[in-house]
Amino acid sequence: MHELRRGELANLNEIPQTPYYGSVDSTPLFLILVGEHANWTGDLSLFRDIKTNIEQALDWIDNCCHEVNSRYLFYSRKSSKGLGNQGWKDSGDSIMNADGSLAEPPIALVEVQGYVYRAKLLIADLYARAGEDLPAARLRHEAEDLKSQFNRDFWIDEKQFYAIALQTENRPAAVVSSNSGQALWTGIIEGSRAAAVVRQLTSDDMFCGWGIRTLSLKERRFNPIGYHLGTVWPHDNSIIAAGFRRYGFDGDAVNVLNGIVKAAEDFEHHRLPEVFAGFSQSQFSQPVRYPVACHPQAWAAGSIPFMVSSLLGLSADAFNGRLRVIRPVLPTSVSDLEFRRIQIGDCTLDLSFHRTRDGSVTAKVVNRVGNIEVEVEPEPQSEAA
Repeated sequence: MHELRRGELANLNEIPQTPYYGSVDSTPLFLILVGEHANWTGDLSLFRDIKTNIEQALDWIDNCCHEVNSRYLFYSRKSSKGLGNQGWKDSGDSIMNADGSLAEPPIALVEVQGYVYRAKLLIADLYARAGEDLPAARLRHEAEDLKSQFNRDFWIDEKQFYAIALQTENRPAAVVSSNSGQALWTGIIEGSRAAAVVRQLTSDDMFCGWGIRTLSLKERRFNPIGYHLGTVWPHDNSIIAAGFRRYGFDGDAVNVLNGIVKAAEDFEHHRLPEVFAGFSQSQFSQPVRYPVACHPQAWAAGSIPFMVSSLLGLSADAFNGRLRVIRPVLPTSVSDLEFRRIQIGDCTLDLSFHRTRDGSVTAKVVNRVGNIEVEVEPEPQSEAA
């Protein structure tokens, strides 16, 4: 489901959200959630209970939304009441070309291909744990094949960046946007190109001081108060920060968290809205409100906890009874932090983090209930970790 609304317009069937299912990314994200749930619980019960749903989701990804001779997950509007764009950037003008024209459907979003890549790898692991080696091997092969083709077709060499999408006839929509940052989170980005992507996302035309904009101010359609055309979305930033961490750009991830926290300080009760304007700190001393933003809003509220757990490097492997703490870092404003009641399988942990004088961060188990091992890994991991 993409969205559900109630009220007069919904009752009269004047709007499509009654509910509305035109969402190309919900299905692979559902599979990612199944995989992450298993990693944290160490339990295959859910996987077995909803296996039919999982297989239908994989079939939908492979067969329902593909163009001829393409491995990519596309969307196009088939209902007169449907949305023109069906990713998280769902406004009608959010996917565009460098000349300012709108991308022509069918459209394959850059981050959605990453979602598919990560989903197939996670579900492959569950099949393997369930003793089903053939579907596991097939999904891993499909994921690696997708990654290879993706890095060939989405990469824009002259911009040293990835296109926001491919459109009809597999033509790239070659603008610099935040979408590629979410692709970093999935691991689909070629490791040798990660630095270029991070460099673009943290440049002044993308990073406004409070967060990373949805679109570069150098692009023709940039608008700091356009819904997806240059505004800052906290949840988008949290996923991008996790992507920075995945490829070892820890300082850049910290800067994103610092910016979002600083923005939160200027909103009532420190509650983040779904979106705020993309004006820079040099233009205004506080983040400019987006006039009709949902405030408070759930995925905005979840952005800072997600960024904190990403910075601390928490990675569960409940099947093997361990929690990995991968090169933990803390923002400059925090020297000590305690993370309580971390649930891994049937076990619970309290962890304490402390920044030493040399800037490194140590992790210590304060309380442990159950048989869980904590492994602190100070060295950077590869992008496939």
